[in-house]
Amino acid sequence: MYLAVPPQPDCGTAWREAVRLVDANPGHEAHNVIIDVVSPIAGADRANPKIAVVNSFLEKHEKAVEAVANTIFPQSLYYSFGAPEFFKVFDEKVLSKVRKNDRWSGYYFERMTHLPGGSDNLPNPLWDIVRRISDPDVTALNKFELAIFDPLRDIDDSPYGGQCLSFLSFKLAQSANRKKLNLTVMYRNHYYIEKLLGNLIGLGRLMDFVAREGQVELGSLTVISTHAVIDQPGKATKRADIEKLLADFDSA
Repeated sequence: MYLAVPPQPDCGTAWREAVRLVDANPGHEAHNVIIDVVSPIAGADRANPKIAVVNSFLEKHEKAVEAVANTIFPQSLYYSFGAPEFFKVFDEKVLSKVRKNDRWSGYYFERMTHLPGGSDNLPNPLWDIVRRISDPDVTALNKFELAIFDPLRDIDDSPYGGQCLSFLSFKLAQSANRKKLNLTVMYRNHYYIEKLLGNLIGLGRLMDFVAREGQVELGSLTVISTHAVIDQPGKATKRADIEKLLADFDSA
């Protein structure tokens, strides 16, 4: 059983169409929702009035779109310090403040750049992918994987909390001029109002980083939500608030 969202040109329209289709299901939820974004960085900021509508709503009820996106990729640090220097800045300026234990800081970027164990001698998995993609001697096209789910840290009896993004698979496709980077990700659980738009934008920024540093062309983003729900974030949020958000988005 799956629900396929027709391919969308950007993150904003992909969010809206995915919400529309899942919202129409019984219980406002669905399993194995497949979302495809053709250009995951196009219009993906608050300068886009539609993105601004969602951001304004979430600022009042939960985390803003930008805050969610930053858990996947800290774009401002990358633009300010470049790679690989921004990894160290993230560790010293961000991770040192938000990490409360070795289990989960709330930043997916932490798990992308640190293997379990915390040793400085362990490789940075994300940067290693970039290194191999940019290396002309590496001929692999389908061997660039990032596991976020960690059974030692994530298996417990709680029905909530912990990581929702489980796995990322980068692929290189041959194009006319140079290789093109595509990304497929899997979520075990996905809140489509509170998280999805920020997730799409953050993943697009992550892709853009890997493509830039790996010297390949940016391709499409595919997201598989093994469980998706039209949530009502924040204690004061009502169904009418969600309907108004969607109407405001459509009219923006």
